[in-house]
Amino acid sequence: MISREAALNILTESGCNKKVIAHCIAVSDLAKEIAAGIKSQGKDVDIDLVEIGGLLHDLGRAQSHGIDHAILGVELAKSYGLEPGIQELIKRHIGAGITRDEARELHLPDNDYIPVTLEQKIVAHADNLLVGTERISIEKRIHKMEKKGIGKGSIDRVKALAEEIGFIPGKG
Repeated sequence: MISREAALNILTESGCNKKVIAHCIAVSDLAKEIAAGIKSQGKDVDIDLVEIGGLLHDLGRAQSHGIDHAILGVELAKSYGLEPGIQELIKRHIGAGITRDEARELHLPDNDYIPVTLEQKIVAHADNLLVGTERISIEKRIHKMEKKGIGKGSIDRVKALAEEIGFIPGKG
């Protein structure tokens, strides 16, 4: 696993702007809090993967702020020789994931982008709880999704992911 410093260097070298980097740091920090809380409940979670994956989840924003940033992020991660676990986390972090059918509709490569591992789910959930560096409630995230006209399936997945993760920092 690469270091936090190395991950931050990758974000800078790839061309991510300061706002994206600040968001990535905030996601990483929140994801680590969530992971530590889950670990304290006796579940096995790779906190290092959560930290570095949180830092690099928006790597693709160096090239695009569209939905394709996850795909572009995976390609950048490959170019830096990052391990498959990081690549998969980047690929599956958007919202609470994108189904294969939704990916086709969005003109993304034919694949399933739903988070599968606990670490992928934690980072996706932490990302949902942040706007830039500001922490928001899951209710506010859902409201923002509804205002953007995002479909019920995606909203239901965000709700289900929040319920599955269950741990809210500051609430135990």
